[in-house]
Amino acid sequence: MNIPERIAVRLPQLVFPSSEVVLYNHNRQSPSFLFSRHTHTHGCFFFSFVYKGSILPFPLICSLYLGVPKLGFVPFLTHKRHLGLGLGLGLGFSKKMSSSMENCHVDVQNKLEVVRPATEVYAQEAIEALKAGKVIAVPTDTLYGFACDACSLEAVNRIYEMKGRKHTSPLAICVGDVSQIQHFAVTEYLPHGLLDSLLPGPVTVILRRGESSALEKSLNPGLDSVGVRVPDCNFIRVVARGLGKAVALTSANLSGQPSSLCIKDFENLWNRCAYVYDGGVLPSNRAGSTIVDLTRPGKYKILRPGSAKEETLAILEKHSLVEEAPAI
Repeated sequence: MNIPERIAVRLPQLVFPSSEVVLYNHNRQSPSFLFSRHTHTHGCFFFSFVYKGSILPFPLICSLYLGVPKLGFVPFLTHKRHLGLGLGLGLGFSKKMSSSMENCHVDVQNKLEVVRPATEVYAQEAIEALKAGKVIAVPTDTLYGFACDACSLEAVNRIYEMKGRKHTSPLAICVGDVSQIQHFAVTEYLPHGLLDSLLPGPVTVILRRGESSALEKSLNPGLDSVGVRVPDCNFIRVVARGLGKAVALTSANLSGQPSSLCIKDFENLWNRCAYVYDGGVLPSNRAGSTIVDLTRPGKYKILRPGSAKEETLAILEKHSLVEEAPAI
């Protein structure tokens, strides 16, 4: 049995998903412990504590709380004996260490209160937050995004405010399945099977909104078109299905700043979200989704190359669409 397994047996409540737990014993009177959560595995947290017993010269109980998004906070207690060093030095260090640990614990706890793993276990919580008019951060198949109920004017305005985004820049919507798109945009004029070939995937299709659209007039006012996404990402699709309405979706960053591939990239905006759902580091190049305008029958226009331009062009040509001539 290796060291992490022995720790798990002795402390069955101490579980670190997508992390490492290492015990170092340097053949001293007292062992040293190192617990670290690596940024390149599940998320972007890195929190480590190195405790060498030879520094503390008197009986002491140190309480370390490690943030584990999936399980909450786990208390870890260590007891140390007198090791013969000066009491004054030990007491001073102990107070300084205690204060430092307390401040660190409060900071980590405040941040982790909003962080959850992006798994179906937490989907209902996300759905309830959207129904309550809150903004959440979610992973997609390209970038991390801010999401809210597209029919909540207050929530939509909150996204614009937290991003510093101009209201003249429209928001896209996200639905759980391709079959739901017809409730929010006109699709009858599109070649049969086109949307099913493009989606789910890293593509935003611009469609005509139509008079029968279930979207609120307050979303992107003055526009007769809407960008629609069905990301190839299970979590956001489950949430969109559960909401039963369109989800407004935009990149999780300040306007004009680089897009986010992990939750650490927009840590400065966590406090503006009801929850931040961690899907790890996304395998993307920050190019975002490919945006294609399909508002004209038989025509297409690539508005942003994004991360799937070549695949998108192949599908469009397969369905006999031709590129719209550039305006003169």
